[in-house]
Amino acid sequence: MRVFPLRASHKRARAATPEFAPESRVASTEAAHYAQPVQPVQIIDASPRWAQEFQAVAQRLRAGLGELALRIDHIGSTSVPGLAAKDIIDVQVAVAALDAHRLVPAFTQAGFQHHTDNPGDHRPPDARGPDQDWAKLFFSQRTGRAANIHVRVVGRPNERYALLFRDYLRAHPQASAAYAELKRRLAALGIARSVYAEVKDPACDIIIVAANAWASAVSWKPGPPDA
Repeated sequence: MRVFPLRASHKRARAATPEFAPESRVASTEAAHYAQPVQPVQIIDASPRWAQEFQAVAQRLRAGLGELALRIDHIGSTSVPGLAAKDIIDVQVAVAALDAHRLVPAFTQAGFQHHTDNPGDHRPPDARGPDQDWAKLFFSQRTGRAANIHVRVVGRPNERYALLFRDYLRAHPQASAAYAELKRRLAALGIARSVYAEVKDPACDIIIVAANAWASAVSWKPGPPDA
């Protein structure tokens, strides 16, 4: 069966920041996407090395950012013990404001590359408030261990989402196992990474509904930062 890439979801946030591409650049990005070969997703078993590898990335970030980083946290699937994932460390850096003029040079000097084509997070269907609540800056580590760095404003819904999603899966192994199975089955289809993310987003929204109910029941609040 031939698999055709899906068009970008209308639910992707378009926050009013300088990092958002104008429509002309969005169009050219879509054209380039369809011209590129499919890069399938690879999901591997959880690795005990991921926690240590996060700490190495976090130390590099802390040294380069100093007080600009209000929190540095291990997020995403590699932050949940036992959860199968892509072999990429996801890190959230919480900041006071998405001031690209200050942040981008600091990240660049620390060895991270800024990607302007990822300026915002998926917006859940029940989200309230402006699209700005889902804006971010996105970086990757230029050399060494593959790592994605998500820079979000402390206290905004997208910063909370990442921490609550992680903590809920840590506390609910059955939900974590079901999420891992979903990812394995999607990866087995051989679909492109962008399509994989578009399909996975609604599943994450289902999980976050349960996570919000759990958060209310246990009076959840973000714990101390990981670095």
